[in-house]
Amino acid sequence: MTLSACLPSRSRPPVPPSRQEGAVLYMALMILVLLALIGIVGMQVAGLQERMSANYRSANLAFQNAEEQARLQECALEDLVNRTSTVGCPPVSPDQFCDNGFDPAGWAQGFGMAGGAQTNARLIGPCISGNTSVDMGAPVNEDPNPIYQVTVYATDMPANPAADAAIDIIFRP
Repeated sequence: MTLSACLPSRSRPPVPPSRQEGAVLYMALMILVLLALIGIVGMQVAGLQERMSANYRSANLAFQNAEEQARLQECALEDLVNRTSTVGCPPVSPDQFCDNGFDPAGWAQGFGMAGGAQTNARLIGPCISGNTSVDMGAPVNEDPNPIYQVTVYATDMPANPAADAAIDIIFRP
């Protein structure tokens, strides 16, 4: 038997390297570029999400700082009304004028991210119950259950003083 008899009659010899066109190389390079672009976009999205979560955290901490200061003011007002003294409550002297035109939003914007916490307490019970004079000057406080307006501005100090929060609450001891 000869060698040609062992080979199938339909087999072709392999294509010489000079005739290959390299389509696989081009496809591999295009897939590699596509994967690189997907990786870059993924890194940008991850960086954006990290910045957003850091900003959310800072704003949340600023709000919690404002809440803490508001609770301390409530404690101090409670002590003022009941003539008691609670450890940890700061002294407070609430504003008692109805006609000063207090604007909580304007008051908070006036600090311009100054850092720390600022508080303002006002006795507003006589202002809304009609126990004031016609010109709404110094009220006569005859209400046994006074009503206070507490406004607090706070930042996320020292981590991010650019994150700030302001709250305005009505408190009745």
